[in-house]
Amino acid sequence: MKIVHSRALALSLVLGSLHLCAPAQAQSVPTIPFDSVPNAVQLPKDMYLGEVSGVAVNSKGHLFVLHRGNTSGPAYAAAATQLLEFDAKGRYLREIGKGLYAWSFAHMVRVDRDDNIWVTDKGSDMVVSFDPKGRVRMVFGRKQESSDRETAPLEHPVPPLPADDGRFRQVTDMAFDPQGNTYISDGYINSRVAKVDKDGNWIKSWGDRGSEPGQLHTPHSIAADAKGNVYVADRGNRRIQVFDGEGNLLRIMKIDVPFDASIRPAIGAKPDVSKADSPALANKLMMPGSPWVLCITPGPEQVLFASDAYPGRIYKMTLDGQVLGVLGQAGKQMKQFGWIHGIACPNENTLYVGELLNWRVQKLVLRSPQ
Repeated sequence: MKIVHSRALALSLVLGSLHLCAPAQAQSVPTIPFDSVPNAVQLPKDMYLGEVSGVAVNSKGHLFVLHRGNTSGPAYAAAATQLLEFDAKGRYLREIGKGLYAWSFAHMVRVDRDDNIWVTDKGSDMVVSFDPKGRVRMVFGRKQESSDRETAPLEHPVPPLPADDGRFRQVTDMAFDPQGNTYISDGYINSRVAKVDKDGNWIKSWGDRGSEPGQLHTPHSIAADAKGNVYVADRGNRRIQVFDGEGNLLRIMKIDVPFDASIRPAIGAKPDVSKADSPALANKLMMPGSPWVLCITPGPEQVLFASDAYPGRIYKMTLDGQVLGVLGQAGKQMKQFGWIHGIACPNENTLYVGELLNWRVQKLVLRSPQ
């Protein structure tokens, strides 16, 4: 684990210059024992999950599952988004947004303090907010027009084109502060964070592509704590950056925990972990500790959960970056994971995880380390 803290110094960059702590040695942490509840969700007959990209829980304990299923269209560019609701016992209740104009390629679902349901769709570049009854209440961004000749998958130029207020390029996630503001991570191309207020007014955005403090490379997930600080899974840079609500950089956290090198990835070849922090490696998404998704528990004693793709673990952390424990590894069986893309954490001992490669949701019950 490495932590970088900001000092009360004059800012020399847009997002602030930082005092860098000396690199920490890999932290040895306990393994957290846990169970996976069988049949966490019960689907109706002839309904199947595809890649589960997001999970969220509301105040009633209802579970919302966003997945890349119910596809339509050709193999390339097929529409693949479906939002399902289950009760606290995992029983199927309904589908939300069937036939919605924004549905294209599912990315993340979250629930705010008023039980509004929010979805990011990477394919349509849109963020949609539903009220608890499932009615659309606000939309952000704009889908490409199907009538335009130039409508096509977005290019990924390096450096990216300048970001545009109110629009997104492959948007990823959202989080909410106590004042009702929403922070949107945007995303695979723009590499920034956008802020909108409770009425949907665009306030500001910060961040651009890069590896310097305050810069981002694929902000893949985002979370906010009870103080309104914003945690960004800077996946391409293998780190978590923490900002205040105005975009001022507070600290940078890196997850460096030993693991069993004999573990195989869920898919593909083993990454060369010796290059985990190499500046020559532009995108570190498959490196150990590279955060794919973040979740912060409610309550006065908050903790942060993060996941990686290899070795495929979940990390339980304090909000200042100390790793308290780890659980799981890559694989196909229960209690193993294939690219965790969504985590819901209603409390620090209960997690719902959505997996891309295994097409499923697992409900995990954590126990105290021995």
